[in-house]
Amino acid sequence: MTNEELRKMQLLQLDMIAEVDRICRKYDIPYIIYGGTMIGAIRHKGYIPWDDDADIGMLRENYEKFKSHIDELNPDTCFFQDHDTDPEYFWGYGKLRRTGTVYIRKGQEHMKYQNGVCIDIEPFDDVPNNLLLQILMEWDCFLLRKICWARVGKKNAKGIAKLVYEVLSLIPISYVFSRYNHYAKRSRNDSGKPVRILSLPSLGNDYVKTNPWPIKFGTPRKWLTERAEYDFETLKLYGPKDYDGYLKYHFGDYMTLPPEDKRDMKHNCSYFEF
Repeated sequence: MTNEELRKMQLLQLDMIAEVDRICRKYDIPYIIYGGTMIGAIRHKGYIPWDDDADIGMLRENYEKFKSHIDELNPDTCFFQDHDTDPEYFWGYGKLRRTGTVYIRKGQEHMKYQNGVCIDIEPFDDVPNNLLLQILMEWDCFLLRKICWARVGKKNAKGIAKLVYEVLSLIPISYVFSRYNHYAKRSRNDSGKPVRILSLPSLGNDYVKTNPWPIKFGTPRKWLTERAEYDFETLKLYGPKDYDGYLKYHFGDYMTLPPEDKRDMKHNCSYFEF
């Protein structure tokens, strides 16, 4: 993808981000931008120039409230996708897909879910306050993630990894989502507990391995509840009020640009049409 094509994709995503912001403001649904999207807001006032996705997070109850209003999304702009709306979609979080586009991840050509330019809408669920229970939950979520990925891994991995994915792919996807639902039903906006995204590695143990154990597996809840507005391209979007604490927790030295040879898109694409 050329720089011009990447920029066109970012602007297509920006329209979808605006739709999320519109629905959330209309119905008072708190959300944050996070991950590389939050770095972009602070460091670039918009997209990181080489970033190819966007991340929006919500506490579980807010995520379900947002889902209850997806019929109000502009169908000419986007549609919402998760396992409930598309049974062939196996990831444990939602996406908005840009209407009328094609975007196929490399290695996932055989997957049957609807594709297209997308942004991620990710629910944050409660984790226990007890560190041992957090670690057990981490391993459970790791296994669930690998069961989902097995549908891709068995086609692309080699050797022992391929065999492991072949075995994991025999486990029904319904088991994975029953486990996700088990955790989701225990999540409450007012619980006060730390949070995490069930279907992704723990944010505090992803890029930065030196975070203290008591917060490694559970993101401080205040980063989703104490918010401020930030400039992002032509929009004003909500992010953690303590953006510095959050970004250091997730990325470490987030203000230093990576070397030029590391400024790559995160995802490999095999085919796209805008």
